[in-house]
Amino acid sequence: MIIKNGTIMNPATQTIISGDILIEDDKIIKIAKSITPSESEEVIDASGLVIAPGLIDTHIHFRDPGFTYKEDIHTGSLSAAHGGVTTVICMANTSPTVDNVPVLEDILQRAKAEDIRIYQAASISHSLKGETLTDMKALKEAGACGFTDDGIPLKNAAFCYKAMEEAASLNVPISLHEEDPAFITNNGINHGDVSEKLGVYGSPSIAEESLVARDCMLALRSGADVVIQHISSGRSVELIRMFKAQGAKLHAEATPHHFTLTDEALLEHGTLAKMNPPLRTEADRLAIIEGLKDGTIDLIATDHAPHSAEEKAKPLTEAPSGIIGLETSLSLGITSLVRPGHLTMMELLEKMTINPAKLYHLPYGTIEEGAAADFVLFNPDETWIPTEYASKSSNSPFTGKELYGKIKYTICRGKIVYQD
Repeated sequence: MIIKNGTIMNPATQTIISGDILIEDDKIIKIAKSITPSESEEVIDASGLVIAPGLIDTHIHFRDPGFTYKEDIHTGSLSAAHGGVTTVICMANTSPTVDNVPVLEDILQRAKAEDIRIYQAASISHSLKGETLTDMKALKEAGACGFTDDGIPLKNAAFCYKAMEEAASLNVPISLHEEDPAFITNNGINHGDVSEKLGVYGSPSIAEESLVARDCMLALRSGADVVIQHISSGRSVELIRMFKAQGAKLHAEATPHHFTLTDEALLEHGTLAKMNPPLRTEADRLAIIEGLKDGTIDLIATDHAPHSAEEKAKPLTEAPSGIIGLETSLSLGITSLVRPGHLTMMELLEKMTINPAKLYHLPYGTIEEGAAADFVLFNPDETWIPTEYASKSSNSPFTGKELYGKIKYTICRGKIVYQD
């Protein structure tokens, strides 16, 4: 296969060139200004398109095993491919929980049949109870790429510190869901002016900030690579900035919904704008953007969280939290960050490719000779409107919204896995 006439953007080397890419099997063989194809080679004309490394999403839920009416490994993989995502890291809060080697090995074995690269994080604690550490060494040896009890916070600070020490010794990231339930009456809804209009007491930002402050300190002391997941509060951004300056190996995720929307979206979209942690104020949204601009936040991840239409149709305080995000993440980055001038296209791609690859020690996220042939080809100036999804679920507040950045091809292992 030869990809011709594209604008090749490689965040790993911070380079932009116009040219062609020759692919054989699953590797990049040659990058040059012009490559003449043989008669047997498939040619993709990428004129007017950006060629970027396949996106890497460090925070997704495929709901498999246990909740496959919402999503499964196969439909999740299709959804990722539609969004230009060639590598995903699945969370461990399945049923059964990924807290033992047999469950982990079953998922990884079934994942081999899919067209994208699927990695699996294991849980920090048995049954997500925050009481007993899993056998992290055995799980890493069996293929776990990191550890997280995502969806549930680690309330015991000493236990959290012990888990960080173990993760540090294994040289893998540990990812933390930062919401102290003691502060929360109704989760998924920011406590503020909007929640008062809705007549509910929601989740105040202190629920996140208090655990972020604690875990920044523990990260500094433990030396672990600690990921603060789906950051929603401006004060949390400030805390991470401060502790990174002191040498803590902190990494922060921003989701497209947290840098695009505020809690006002609840008034328009109802349960489709309900997620944990919740959408917060415009000041918080702008602080997250500042964190993305100065590198305090180094990852953009979707927290792709499928739910059925029946579940999301329940009253606001009863419906589950979360939205799907794999198919709109790049477009939301272009629409909400690049076009307004907050980030360059290179800076956006850096947070969606090479930064996650480095954190998880993955040999992807770059375009160079000898590297994996994983790409997303897109037109940053073309608009589209999401109406239907490859995911089993459609719980998104972005349905029907005009977005910039139309994905034309997703290529993984040298194979076209999505074509517009």
